[in-house]
Amino acid sequence: MTVVDDNYTGHVEPGCGARRTLPGASIVKVSVGSLDNNAYLITCSQTGESLLIDAANDAPVLLELIERYAPKLSLIVTSHQHADHWQALADVVAATGTPTAAHQLDAAPLPVTPDRLLAGGDTVEVGKLRFDVIHLRGHTPGSVALALVPEHQDGPDTDDRVHLFTGDCLFPGGVGKTWKDGDFEQLLGDVTSRVFDVFADQTVVYPGHGDDTTLGSERPHLGEWRERGW
Repeated sequence: MTVVDDNYTGHVEPGCGARRTLPGASIVKVSVGSLDNNAYLITCSQTGESLLIDAANDAPVLLELIERYAPKLSLIVTSHQHADHWQALADVVAATGTPTAAHQLDAAPLPVTPDRLLAGGDTVEVGKLRFDVIHLRGHTPGSVALALVPEHQDGPDTDDRVHLFTGDCLFPGGVGKTWKDGDFEQLLGDVTSRVFDVFADQTVVYPGHGDDTTLGSERPHLGEWRERGW
């Protein structure tokens, strides 16, 4: 059985998980696979319905956590097309029958055809929880972040902070990796205008690998990232 720590710090050891309990939701974060991918189960406390962000790897681990914490799994969102973020997707869908979603520009490489195509400005509803879809270009053409915004909640809030799931577009210390000329500038531009210019410093960032951070911790370094070029 996967160890899940209820003392949530934003750090999880490989193969382990942690659970953050908010007034209106719970967030289970687990590290899976050899690349320390983060998968997130977000559950509405009013309805029990859940969202899985990135069925990244280790399907048996994810299915066990779904059974324990998210038996009413409503949707699986894949943050982007890179294979380390969907290794368990087909197995989880086969076992649960859960519909899936991804951005159209990143849908083709996925092993399961998305039931829903996402675009920037869309809203994903899971129980009483609503997530804003943010399209962030540069790491891949169709990367998406999901923002759980308190004022959207029809019921208990989520502790007055935005909870932002960024895939591989924003990490502690910088934006995600880019490969082609112009991609870094595009990614940093999108992250600046669509994330930092929109959300407050207390916004919690849940990345696709590694530890959580906040926008307030990262905001002072935007100029450094631009200058260094990665």
